[in-house]
Amino acid sequence: MTRESVTFQGRTLFLSEDPQKIRRQLAGEDLSLEEARPLRDQISNEEITPAWVCYYFDSRLGDFPYMGLRCGSEHPLKEHSVLRGGFALSVSGQRRGKGSSREASPYAEYCAGIRLVIAESFERSYLQNCQNLGLLASTDFGLVERVRRGEAIPLSEFTAGLDPITAEIVRRGGLFTYNKARLAGELTQPRPAHGPRPMTLAEKILARNAVVDASTDQVGLESVKAGDTIFVKTHWRFSHEYITPMAASFLKDALGEGAPLRDVQHILAFRDHLTFLDQSMDSEKRQSGLLEVARRLKGAQEAFCAAQGIQLHGELPEGGSEGICHSIMCERYALPGQVVAGTDSHTSHSGALGSLAFGVGTTDIANAWVTGDVRVTVPPTCRIRLNGPWRSGLSAKDLVLHLLHLPFIHDGGAAGHVIEYCGAALAELSTDERATLTNMAAEIGAFSSLVVPDAETQRFLKERRGLEFELEDWMTSDPDAEVACTLEVDCSALRCMVALPGDPGRGVPIEALEEDVRIDIAYGGSCTGGKRDDITHMHEVVQWALSEGMNLPVHVQLFIQFGSEEVRKYAQEQGWIALFEEVGAHVLGPGCGACINAGPGVSQRPGQVTLSAVNRNHPGRSGPGQVWLASPATVAASAFAGKIQSFEALKETRRS
Repeated sequence: MTRESVTFQGRTLFLSEDPQKIRRQLAGEDLSLEEARPLRDQISNEEITPAWVCYYFDSRLGDFPYMGLRCGSEHPLKEHSVLRGGFALSVSGQRRGKGSSREASPYAEYCAGIRLVIAESFERSYLQNCQNLGLLASTDFGLVERVRRGEAIPLSEFTAGLDPITAEIVRRGGLFTYNKARLAGELTQPRPAHGPRPMTLAEKILARNAVVDASTDQVGLESVKAGDTIFVKTHWRFSHEYITPMAASFLKDALGEGAPLRDVQHILAFRDHLTFLDQSMDSEKRQSGLLEVARRLKGAQEAFCAAQGIQLHGELPEGGSEGICHSIMCERYALPGQVVAGTDSHTSHSGALGSLAFGVGTTDIANAWVTGDVRVTVPPTCRIRLNGPWRSGLSAKDLVLHLLHLPFIHDGGAAGHVIEYCGAALAELSTDERATLTNMAAEIGAFSSLVVPDAETQRFLKERRGLEFELEDWMTSDPDAEVACTLEVDCSALRCMVALPGDPGRGVPIEALEEDVRIDIAYGGSCTGGKRDDITHMHEVVQWALSEGMNLPVHVQLFIQFGSEEVRKYAQEQGWIALFEEVGAHVLGPGCGACINAGPGVSQRPGQVTLSAVNRNHPGRSGPGQVWLASPATVAASAFAGKIQSFEALKETRRS
């Protein structure tokens, strides 16, 4: 049965830029849309549910939506604010749900009583998570007054413009209900029927793996194009400890205990996010019992994986984890041409190998455990051509920060696209450096990001994984394939970049900073900054500094954290760890750590300044202080300089 219309019982919460307007609504006043303006734009999932909120994986999340929402310089929403306010409608501006793909955000809103979200635009993963959960979403601000009048809103207004599959998911109230009917043969799954056409690499991967008939496992379409919605067979499905327990809970509620999983040998789980939490959680959160709440995630994940026979990459006895999920996927599992679905926005990391890897939500992965496939709307492709030569001393991180500050990217021009990197300068980048580009598709707001596999891909697979991989003729984009946009980048003109606190899109060349920026913490690590080549770049700086007789300033703490145990072992074999420790760096085992405010390297006070090699710096992401973003080499050089400075500038200073 599907609904024909829906009414909403509750108040409207306008997420205004003005904290006083938020407080007035929480106190019981109902504002008009015009009174509430200007609305907050670019609200991230980290603001809707800060990392610590995600320690909860049940309806308790309803106590915490918008706890990280910054309005001006304040955070006006507190625990229970939304639930006690009786709100059913939440309204904001552009690009709602950017950043992390965590489904905890719309689920927290749903558990707090929100049944409709309205925004000028939505990020892809946030919108898909809403659809999967049964949380209605719209860009029609005219609905605000109609909802307030108690009008029954035809469901067709929420399905208009959607593809047939997504529209049916919305009508049925979520993905679980839809998939029950699909697997039972109760509905006909529409599929595109295009003739031969030139395709991009991403389109080819999707077409080859499109599910034609779920009941017979028939796979493969002649072609697809942007806008088609299909179910796609996955080669790998993975989740980390923030998501596995919630997904297991969703699965149990929807299908009962012991629902059989499809192709378990290609389901993976990781405990990588919270292995250092006990070393960073502040006393206030400890006293509230939050550490014990977080520890429940570990036990719930281990129990589920053991019961289902799922490979779990867990903690190491000496501390840390086997590695961050994205690092291990690239080091051990993903291959060119494969489909990889993971419960993290940085799943696109593996696109460095020419796989189509993308983040999915909790409901998506719980369904995929059973069906083996995921729903995908074929994205348009944005091609970024890197024209050479590559400027000496720069890294892929500098390029990404340059891209993110471009108005076209920052304003969402590539949102929902697949980013395809190509060009002469790309050939100069190692797979580790390419992974920085593909990893940070999430910050661009893209669906995913990849490179066409080439000789460098083969070198990486042979050197790191012992594979003699033969590239197939189809593993490239057709010359006349349709792309939505093309950006040309002159890599010889790039400069060493940093991103100012608050958003990765606030990038500027270091040389353009008008004043010195004194730092307290320098952090090199994460999936973006903890790869072998990243640690190599940091080692080059440390080795040079030692040769110059330099020491870390007393006010600076330098943290170096590996992305995986494989990288740590490599650094150990090279003798680098002893060198790092000699200069006083804090060397940490693999894990996400400070990147998600859950490990050493987080700030402790609002006044502290951190320069970090992580991928995003939204408010509160790595502690209460200010977080700037930079490349691993710039992080290390700035640690010795005591202020933000590029390695080249530091060397020039010493020469003069």
